[in-house]
Amino acid sequence: MDSALEPERSEEDGGSNSLKRKFSEIDASSFSPMMIDSGSNGSYELCEVAMQMNIIARLGTGTDKSEITNMLIKAMSFSHSAKIIIVLAPTVNLVKQQCCVIKGHVSVNVGEYFGAKGVDKWTSLRWQEEVTNHHVMVMTPQILLAALRSGFLKLVMVSLLVIDECHRTTGSHPYAQIMKEFYHKSTDKPKIFGLTMSGDVREDQVANLENLMDSQAFNLEEQKGVETLATTVKEEAAATQTIIDPSCTNKQLPCKQLHQLDALDNDAAPEKKVASSQSKSSSSAAGSKKRKELHGTTRANALSGTWGENLDGAVFQAYKFDFCCNISKDLYSSFFLLIESTLAEDVGNVEIDLYLVRKFVKASVLPYGQIHLSDEEMNKAKCFQQFFFNGMFGKLFVGSKSLGTKREFLLQTDTSSLWNPSFMFLLLPVETNGLTSSAMIDWSAINSCASVVEFLKKIHLPELGVNDGNNCNTSLGQEVLLMDEKDQTNLIHFANGSSDKNSLGEVVVIAVHTGRIYSIVDLVKDSSAMSPFEDDAYASYAEYFNKKYGIVLAHVNQPLLKLKQSYHAHNLLVNFNEDMLVKRESVAGNFRKRKPRNIHGHLPPELLVRIDVPRDVVKSIYLLPSVMHRLESLMLASQLKEDIDCSIDNFSISSTTILEALTTMTCAETFSMERLELLGDSVLKYVASSYLYLQYPDKDEGQLTRQRQLIISNSNLHRLATDHKLQGYIRNGAFEPRRWTAPGQFGLFPIPCKCEIDTREVPLDPKFFTENITTKIGKSCDMGHRWMVSKSVSDCAEALIGAYYVSGGLTAALHMMKWLGVNVEIDTKLVTEAINRVSLRSYIPKDNEITELETKIRYEFSAKFLLKEAITHSSVHESYSYERLEFLGDSVLDFLITRHLFSKYEQTGPGEMSDLRAACVNNENFAQVAVKNNLHIHLQRCAETLETQINEYLMSFATPNESGRSIPSIQGPKALGDMVESIAGALLIDTRLDLDQVWRVFEPLLSPLVTPDELQLAPYRELNELCDSLGYFTRVKCTNDGVKAQATIQLQLEDVLLTGIGAEQTNKLALGKAASDLLKQLEERNISRKISIGDNQSSVTVDLACNHSDREISASDSIENQSVVIPDFSVIGPINMKKGGPRGTLHEFCKKHLWPTPTFDTVEDKSRTAFEFIDGDEKRTSFSSFISTITLRIPNRETVLCTGKARPDKKSSFDFAVVELLYELERRKIVIIQK
Repeated sequence: MDSALEPERSEEDGGSNSLKRKFSEIDASSFSPMMIDSGSNGSYELCEVAMQMNIIARLGTGTDKSEITNMLIKAMSFSHSAKIIIVLAPTVNLVKQQCCVIKGHVSVNVGEYFGAKGVDKWTSLRWQEEVTNHHVMVMTPQILLAALRSGFLKLVMVSLLVIDECHRTTGSHPYAQIMKEFYHKSTDKPKIFGLTMSGDVREDQVANLENLMDSQAFNLEEQKGVETLATTVKEEAAATQTIIDPSCTNKQLPCKQLHQLDALDNDAAPEKKVASSQSKSSSSAAGSKKRKELHGTTRANALSGTWGENLDGAVFQAYKFDFCCNISKDLYSSFFLLIESTLAEDVGNVEIDLYLVRKFVKASVLPYGQIHLSDEEMNKAKCFQQFFFNGMFGKLFVGSKSLGTKREFLLQTDTSSLWNPSFMFLLLPVETNGLTSSAMIDWSAINSCASVVEFLKKIHLPELGVNDGNNCNTSLGQEVLLMDEKDQTNLIHFANGSSDKNSLGEVVVIAVHTGRIYSIVDLVKDSSAMSPFEDDAYASYAEYFNKKYGIVLAHVNQPLLKLKQSYHAHNLLVNFNEDMLVKRESVAGNFRKRKPRNIHGHLPPELLVRIDVPRDVVKSIYLLPSVMHRLESLMLASQLKEDIDCSIDNFSISSTTILEALTTMTCAETFSMERLELLGDSVLKYVASSYLYLQYPDKDEGQLTRQRQLIISNSNLHRLATDHKLQGYIRNGAFEPRRWTAPGQFGLFPIPCKCEIDTREVPLDPKFFTENITTKIGKSCDMGHRWMVSKSVSDCAEALIGAYYVSGGLTAALHMMKWLGVNVEIDTKLVTEAINRVSLRSYIPKDNEITELETKIRYEFSAKFLLKEAITHSSVHESYSYERLEFLGDSVLDFLITRHLFSKYEQTGPGEMSDLRAACVNNENFAQVAVKNNLHIHLQRCAETLETQINEYLMSFATPNESGRSIPSIQGPKALGDMVESIAGALLIDTRLDLDQVWRVFEPLLSPLVTPDELQLAPYRELNELCDSLGYFTRVKCTNDGVKAQATIQLQLEDVLLTGIGAEQTNKLALGKAASDLLKQLEERNISRKISIGDNQSSVTVDLACNHSDREISASDSIENQSVVIPDFSVIGPINMKKGGPRGTLHEFCKKHLWPTPTFDTVEDKSRTAFEFIDGDEKRTSFSSFISTITLRIPNRETVLCTGKARPDKKSSFDFAVVELLYELERRKIVIIQK
């Protein structure tokens, strides 16, 4: 579970480069011409792409590298004149050649640098002169590496780094060392432009090269014609096309350049307004986890209304709320929701589960027709709502003597500002007629409330202020407050009348001095206003109210009343049962709460105004914030459903399903979009793959894969979703009951908008993007603006596709995609054409190989050549191979398996569902399927290396495991898994896209699929999760000499340092082996994931940070096997005393020294009288007090326990306990704290 203190981590600790973008983030039709010479069309377009992203240009035969380089240098020199351009060439001859060509074509100062010029003896001053006098510096990579290591040059000086023959960027080559040692660690990275010939780099090297160079391989021919696949883009004039990527949002430069070329009219001149400083540096890609975006919140139109302006009454649509508690004697009053709009059937007729302490309430919402209210009735209804919602969840008195502001009754003045037409509804109690089943508004309760409001208005008039100590009377013909006492033993004198003391049970009252609403529990025996007050500062209750509020009590001999205060609003949509509490404690510390006791208030009756409203009404009002929050969410979901408007016969999708697709995990609901997003992702991938396969029969697998990525990438989905304002519907923040307000309610916890925008909708502008790790996600200001992870927008698009598929199959999912703008609808004629094409291919059967294979898979192909193609490896050198079918089959199996898991394991969480899919859908699993079903013998291949790999793989199946299954000890050849996928692709085409038929064939071949009980995590991930749960840190080191990788993982237990070691071909495999070694050592000590999950420990670790691994992956790191040695005096920097600061300091110290995470034990105390806490010059009050004790076990040394000071909240008590611990460690001479 993520810690609020721990920053989000990208996949690479060195940080991601915003210049490394997927092609899908660039709309091919939206490039703006740069100020460059008009070379060949291919060179021009390649230069356009290179201006916007890091690329590795894989050039074909006949392509002029110099032309492209010159064009790019000219454009970059114009736009980044303050920085230099460095061109790297691997040999001295190439350096001289490049320098000569650039000088001849670009009007800039060019310098050349190599060892023979004595560069290695140059001083810093000489290098500074070179940088000052040259715009372009051409050199060998050894020269640049040496200059960077000496500090003579820095990458921050460079705008563009051109790397010729970049396929050499591997192993210990200077190209690779430059990238590893300097580029990836730089915060201000130059653009990268790599050049290589297509034949110089193998396909299996491309991914490694892309990763090391932080770039993406680019082949111009493969990109043509693809921009129309993802969406239909409105064409613009060539000179006015728009750069849409965030990194190119400053349109002034292209516009200026185009004006110099007379390509733009004056109307298109760039604005003179200076761009925000935040837009100067490009943000992370749209749809990424790293980027956060400010978005607005869409309003629920159904809750708007203009009825408040009607002077002759209004007609409302009524929806009745009924509440049924699992404790039969616990009754709740029904309520009416009155709105102008008619709700969709699945919104106005729902059930909502509400979870209270030790009980459960089911709320039922039902339509109840129309209700007409007169103007007078509307005013009384508004008065009721204002009174109770402010009295229970807000405050009825504004102003404070301590703040120097006049204290006034809220409803004394005009309250029209509390009623906004965009959020306008009434919540009124229902009076049930015992004789019939009909229901009507409880006007007696509403009239009583109106009378109480009038009474409170009169006694709080300035000339009759209770606060001034004056006697105040009423004009209601009742007793006078503070009058001479009459001895009436059976009467209790309230502020607005008298009542028999025997009829006070559960009577609702309001205190005249505070505006708090209570219900009476009982009389306090042997008590009066002269009884000793709880606080020793006052001798009696009478003295307290006199000195505190200036009230002189008249009926001092009356018994005090025992009162139960109405609750503040709580989130009742979350089930805080015992299991949930245990789960929360595992990440929040061992929380020991004192035995609960009923805390009641004691007040003199004459300070209370009796309200003739049943207590059942007050109990129901407590439920309404949660009910209305859920209803409003459903209204928004229904609103979006109407906008999508999927009109398909016999199709319906519920607003509840739409809401699930709009809800992120951060909402802490019992549902979220993750499962639907997983399904939608596979649906989209399948549909896009099928469309591309059929639409482009001449494109190879690599080209199809790149085109598919353009369609399904997060950046493209983000663009399409924001075009349809989807971000306004997404729910990414937990329900905050204390900030929820009903119409007419004064908010106690405002968050004024400081977003520098006046509208609720936020434009997609870089000044509203951030990568700040401390930005709070989902917390909205009063204008509805909230920060959202950019990826949540694209995830929501996929979740909606999944939701429509669940509700209406592929037809509905295709409609959803089309609404988004993903135009990938498949023409059935293309399927027929594909089958006809393969049917025309000549095929001569060989030894009944096809028949034998068909027998094994239990399916007979109508187009035999499809199966022949599916089993033919590219090494055979035929005019066909399985690669295109493998592209298609990969998506088919991904979709079918995901669909199967989604429907079979409905209660499985999204995280486990992702793990299940990853375990089932991978090349290794498919390779095992090929061997298990004896399909591998049919693979047509002609490669000795592949033959050897297959034989070795088969030999590794020799020994069955404990379950009787043979599991290989080595990884299977990719070709075997590819063949299984290609057979699936062939089967899909032969069945004319009949997915059910494909699944009937493949389900027995794939069986048995991994189940949740059998799911095994990868060793490295399992180790990390185990250490997270137990509070251990690990130290990871990797070395790689280019031939073999070695990994070491250290884990410090309380008494021993464990070391896991692994050696394999790649860092990833070596880490997995080292983790397995370490897991075995832990299991020998009875420490494992299963044991830690099943063990209900009495003391639970606190997750000071969500990622305990200290990854230090460096080629120069050495392996340390000795025990961790803690210096006698370890230095800790000055303690940050902001909230969370001490915990962060201790976390970093423990991680550095591999000390186990400390544990906390917390005690809460509650009181009727507020506790006072002093922080410097500030004072805080709270009715709860938390004291935490921290336990730190120092390996091979002592255990230290410290108790902090009492604090008003639990996390602050953690911080104070940590501070005490750090100072105790200093006293024991274990650490030194810098002042």
